[in-house]
Amino acid sequence: MAQTDVLLTKEPAPQTVPACELPRKEHDVARNTGAHTSAGLATAGFRTARYLADEWFQNCYARYHQAFADRDRSERQRHESRQLAAETEALARRAQEASTRQVGARLQDTHGWMSELQREIEALLAETDLLLAQKLRLERALDATAVPFSIASDNLQCRERRQHPDLVRDLVEVELLKEAELIRNIQGLLRRTILQAVNQIRLNREHKETCELDWSDKVQAYNLDEACARFRSQSSDVRFHPHSTKLEESASTPETWAKFSRDNVYRAERERLASANLRLLVDSVLRDTAEDLRLQCDAVNVAFERRCEELEDARHKLEHHLLKTLREIADQEQNAAALRQAIRDKEAPLRVAQERLYQRAHRPNVELCRDAAQFRLVSEVEELNMSLTALKEKLLEAEQSLRNLEDTRMSLEKDIAVKTNSLFIDRQKCMAQRAHYPSVLQLAGYQ
Repeated sequence: MAQTDVLLTKEPAPQTVPACELPRKEHDVARNTGAHTSAGLATAGFRTARYLADEWFQNCYARYHQAFADRDRSERQRHESRQLAAETEALARRAQEASTRQVGARLQDTHGWMSELQREIEALLAETDLLLAQKLRLERALDATAVPFSIASDNLQCRERRQHPDLVRDLVEVELLKEAELIRNIQGLLRRTILQAVNQIRLNREHKETCELDWSDKVQAYNLDEACARFRSQSSDVRFHPHSTKLEESASTPETWAKFSRDNVYRAERERLASANLRLLVDSVLRDTAEDLRLQCDAVNVAFERRCEELEDARHKLEHHLLKTLREIADQEQNAAALRQAIRDKEAPLRVAQERLYQRAHRPNVELCRDAAQFRLVSEVEELNMSLTALKEKLLEAEQSLRNLEDTRMSLEKDIAVKTNSLFIDRQKCMAQRAHYPSVLQLAGYQ
C-alpha cells in the first residue's frame, strides 16, 4: 500500500512592481544651478530666501505626482498581497487535505496489515497450543510404553527360570523378543517425534514473536498517524520543526514496507501449515504405534495361551502315563514276588531229587544200576535246574523292568514338576503381569 506523495506546485512569486520614479525637476531647488538665477557671480553657489513661482509650481506638481505614484503602487501591492494570500491559503488547504487523505489511506493500509498480523498471531497461538497438546500426548505415550517394555522384559526373565527340557526357544519367546524390539523402536520413534514437535513449537513461537513485533510497530505507527490525521491548522499542540522534512537514510519504501509484513505473514503461514502437518503426523504415529503394540500384545497372549494349553496337555498325558507306570510297577513287583516264590517253590523238589540221587549213589556193587529211575531223577534235576535258571532270568528281567519303571516314574514325576513349574511361570507370573498391559487409549497418549 504505497504512500502517494503530494507534490505541491508553487506558483511563481509575483514580481514586485518598482516604485514610480519621480520626473526629473526642471529646476533644482536645492542649489542654484539653473540658467535663471537672481544672483550674480558674487552669489554663485548660494540660495536666496525666496523661490521662483515656477519652482513652486514644479514642486507642487512633483509632490502630486509622487503621492499618486505611491498610492497606485500601494493599491497594486495590496491587491497582489490579497491574491497571493488567497492562493497560498487555498494551496495550503489543498495540500493539508491531500496529506490528510494520504495519512488516512496509510492508516487503512496499516490497519489492514495489523488485522492480518493479528489473525496470524492468533492462528499461530492456537496452532501452538494444539501442537503442545500433541506433544503432551507423545510424552504420555512414551511414558506408557515403559509398562509394556517392563512386562516383556520381566516375562523373558521369568521364562529363563524354566527347567530342562522346557527351557526352549518356543513361539512365546520369539513373540516376546519381537515385542521388546518393537517397543524399543517405538520409543525411539516417539522420542524423535517429540524432538520434532519441540523444534516446531520453537519455530512457531519465534514467528509469532516476529509477527507481534511487526504488529507492535504498526500499532505505534498507526497511533502516530492517527494523531497526525487529527492535526489541523487550528490545533494548538503543533509546533515548528524545521528539520523534519529530512528523510532518514534507513527509512523504508512503501514496497519494502509491504514486503516486510508480507514475508512475515508468509513465513508464519508456512510454519503454521508445517505445524498442522506435524500434528497429523503425530496422530498417525500415535495411532499406528498403539495399534502395533496392541496387536503384538495379542500375538504374545495367544502364544502364551497356546503354550499353556500345550503344557497342560503334556502334563495331563504325563500324569496319565505316570498312573499307568505306577500300576505297572505294582504289577511288576507282584510278578517279581511271584517269581521269587516260584524259585523258592522249586528248591524243595530239587532238594528231594538231589537227595534221592545222593542216597542212590550209595547203592552197593551191582545195585548201582543206571535204571529208569536213575535216569528220571537225573532228568528231573535237570528240568528243575532249567526251570530255576529260567525263573531266575525272568526274575532278573522283572527286577530290571521294575528298575526301569522306577526310573520312568521318577522321570515322569520330574517332567510333571517341570511342566507344572512352566505352567506356573507362564500362567501365574507372565499372564498375570500381562493383564496390566496399557490400553489403546493409554498407548495413544490420551490418559
